[in-house]
Amino acid sequence: MFELFSLYAIIYLTVEVKFKKGRYKQLKITDIRVRLVNNNEKLKAVASITIDDELVVHDIKVINGKDGYFLSMPSRKTNEGEFKDIVHPIKTEVREHLKELILAEYEKALASEQN
Repeated sequence: MFELFSLYAIIYLTVEVKFKKGRYKQLKITDIRVRLVNNNEKLKAVASITIDDELVVHDIKVINGKDGYFLSMPSRKTNEGEFKDIVHPIKTEVREHLKELILAEYEKALASEQN
């Protein structure tokens, strides 16, 4: 079960993970870092998220597409020449919330670069 909430002006994405014997653990995104990419028409930034201050997911790309910004999750090229995500949210609402969080950090990074 996924649960989204805000705490002390820090936004967390919370994920309940079921362990053996019916126990649950909530996982929280505790940090988002965005590195701007200025020399590319479509790729605007690369983000990393930290989960529970213990697990980091790197190479989440912020892409400017025809219909606006979207996230490209970390992927690898297969033998067939296709790219397959190696890390990704399973539920659409989690992907959308993650997109909102990362794009908010992207906007902050743009604003601080302009100052």
